[in-house]
Amino acid sequence: MENFILIFHFLVAVFLIGLILVQQGKGAEAGASFGAGGSQTVFGSGGSWNFFSRMTAILSTIFFVTSVSLAVIAKNKTVVDADLMPEMEVIPFETTIDTDVPAVGRRSEPGSEIPQ
Repeated sequence: MENFILIFHFLVAVFLIGLILVQQGKGAEAGASFGAGGSQTVFGSGGSWNFFSRMTAILSTIFFVTSVSLAVIAKNKTVVDADLMPEMEVIPFETTIDTDVPAVGRRSEPGSEIPQ
């Protein structure tokens, strides 16, 4: 099943790229107003914009769905082996406090004692 979705995903991607490359820009329709025969096109008087934009939307939706389905399949197949993960070490916490260190923020002058 995964191989079928992967091949279908690849084909949709290739067709989507080809369809986008075939489309003309927005300024390309300016020649139709000077008698370029816009009403005699293969896709009808509406032009190719409606056909190509609809096909682009359909193929991009299919591409999105196949992408998400491939991600879900890959997530479900992922297994973490215990051999690959190292065991965590327990580091002992020492609670001894050195009392010879002066308090933070106070200056100790010679001959004075640190209050406790």
